Amino acid sequence: MRIPAPEIVTVTTRRIACDGNDAVGLGHPRVWLAIPAEVGFVDCGYCDKRFVLDSNNANGDH
Repeated sequence: MRIPAPEIVTVTTRRIACDGNDAVGLGHPRVWLAIPAEVGFVDCGYCDKRFVLDSNNANGDH
């Protein structure tokens, strides 16, 4: 059984950074993630936040 992501963020670039961005200051080290074209999303290994590519408004591959 797959557990849903705690937060889903729609982005317009395939390469994004995640630092947890927790309001209480309990984030995590900044990591760079790349969204694979064949999948369309990537999950952060620290906080499980899911980044989904908005392919209709994508700004290229960077």
